[in-house]
Amino acid sequence: MSRVTLAQWQMLAAVVDHGGFARAAEVVHKSPSTLNHAVHKLEQQLGVKVLEPVGRQVRLTDAGELLLRRARQLIESAEALEDVAGRLSEGLEAEVVLSIDQIFPNDALAVALSRFSAAYPYVRVQLHETVLNGGIEMLYDGRADIAISGLAAQGFLGEPLVTVRFVAVAHHDHELHGLERQLDLRDLQRHRQLVVRDSALRQSMDAGWLKAEQRWTVSHLETSIDMVRRGLGFAWLPETRIYADLESGVLRPLPLAAGGVREVPMQMIFRDRDRAGPATRAMAQALKEAVASECASRM
Repeated sequence: MSRVTLAQWQMLAAVVDHGGFARAAEVVHKSPSTLNHAVHKLEQQLGVKVLEPVGRQVRLTDAGELLLRRARQLIESAEALEDVAGRLSEGLEAEVVLSIDQIFPNDALAVALSRFSAAYPYVRVQLHETVLNGGIEMLYDGRADIAISGLAAQGFLGEPLVTVRFVAVAHHDHELHGLERQLDLRDLQRHRQLVVRDSALRQSMDAGWLKAEQRWTVSHLETSIDMVRRGLGFAWLPETRIYADLESGVLRPLPLAAGGVREVPMQMIFRDRDRAGPATRAMAQALKEAVASECASRM
């Protein structure tokens, strides 16, 4: 067991922060003699002088400064622990699990997580970046508190969140652009299409595949984007992820007669809205606000 109590460190910090025993006593509602005794006992227990008189005031010794700096970490940790315990007693969840389709705008996601972290720094977040049925499957299995998906979930009510615009693109030097004419399905089927694998374990789907002679399937959207940038194929990619590439001309939209642009309405779905705790609800609100602030100008 520690020889020095947390209360002793707190009283020492109060004396230092408020410039003396008398003023500290008023703030912490203790008598000056109680504070004096606590600090004196601390020095005896440690065998180190932590305060020295300077006129009518006191100041930290070099040793006291070092010790108090480390002690403040203990004080802050104890306060944080009590805060977490209080929130848990009020029904705050220890963890929020999200399943979010990879096509969801990453800027909005980053802003939402940042805002949530500021409000709930001690709530753990599990983020599963899913594809197609993967997020819905997590919802069905009860493994996600919130799912964001472009697919409907049977037995659940979703809330419209954002519409993601997909554009058929290829590298500016790709053979399809070299044809210099309007393209149709037969043109696409002669070239390699890049698709992202459904992350569902039980019921996967091949959404958007045109039955091209060549198909490369990857597990993550960013891999598909990187391969398109390298001229390894064409793909429908979320416009929010390739703005810079389109503006710089690295990627160019394919001149399709039809179907060059697709729109996917995404919705937010609670596993159980009525039973959702305060952290889960705060996460949902943060996601909605982030979409409003980050995506409105680009939609």
